[in-house]
Amino acid sequence: MATENKNLSVYDKNKIPNAKELRFGIVVSEWNGEITEALYQGAEEALLDCGALPENIFRQNVPGSFELTFGCKKMIQTEKVDAIVAIGSVIRGETSHFDFVCSATAQGIKDLNVAYDVPVIFCVLTDDNIEQSRARSGGKHGNKGTEAAIAAIQMAVIGK
Repeated sequence: MATENKNLSVYDKNKIPNAKELRFGIVVSEWNGEITEALYQGAEEALLDCGALPENIFRQNVPGSFELTFGCKKMIQTEKVDAIVAIGSVIRGETSHFDFVCSATAQGIKDLNVAYDVPVIFCVLTDDNIEQSRARSGGKHGNKGTEAAIAAIQMAVIGK
């Protein structure tokens, strides 16, 4: 596992640009809400810790991870953000639905990064079970939302 020996929440604030002048979107899937809310909290806390102003963080909820692409596209078009974090959680079930949703979501977010000059950060957990998701949304591996927020700051600066 990529996160086995890594805490996703660890970052050196001295190496991160100040986010005070930046605007961020966070699009959050409501599916697996326990996980996505924890990821959102990690992302929001990291943005604020790095200087982002609360009034410059915009949240949009969507029903599921598949809908993240559309939600992010609309945020790009309406909020004039410098970067977006797309937050979702897909947990493997007994059918191939998992594979289709994960693939389409990753492809959709990649397409937004190609089509627009606003970086969209992929913060979609694709885990085999709820325990893995909990471990990556504030548990023993830290919080992928935190890691995604730091990436959003770094990419927003590149995009300026």
